[in-house]
Amino acid sequence: MAKANPLQEQLLKAGLVKKSQVSQAAREQVKARHGKAPVAPTDSQREAERLRAEKAERDRALEAERKEKNRLQELQAQVRQIIESNRVKREGESEYRFNDGTLIRTLLVNEVLRRPLAAGSLVIVRLGEGFELVPRAAADKIRERDPAVIVLDNGKDRAASAEPSTGNAEDDAYYAQFQVPDDLIW
Repeated sequence: MAKANPLQEQLLKAGLVKKSQVSQAAREQVKARHGKAPVAPTDSQREAERLRAEKAERDRALEAERKEKNRLQELQAQVRQIIESNRVKREGESEYRFNDGTLIRTLLVNEVLRRPLAAGSLVIVRLGEGFELVPRAAADKIRERDPAVIVLDNGKDRAASAEPSTGNAEDDAYYAQFQVPDDLIW
């Protein structure tokens, strides 16, 4: 055991500390006197640490990208499942035309399907290369996951604004007197 200093001996005699505490403090003092200072890292160690940090950052970015890709694939699978489980059987010989971006597409429907399409209770969605009809409730679920799949939703347009505005109140008031049928076949 290292020799205790006079203060430690006095504290020990007074009963304020135990002998084990005094010896522990003495060992720590000896270690502090004879111990080595921490070695400064070399250039190669700093470079290795920097490379480890860069690799960890790249790995985090790749993992985040992989998770996002998996999430998108999962959403697409959910959309496909919703469409396949809720699609309305199409039948009929009457053509129903709608815009698909810059193209005009055609679906064969009957009068029973044409009315809900025009009213907005049926929605046209894209499934692969084709199109399907789904009820409004299914379309709302699809819109939450991927709004780009919905091709035609007449009900959404009416809910957003009851009447389209031309920007001129006088013109809107004048043309309001003319009834336009919503089941025009073009």
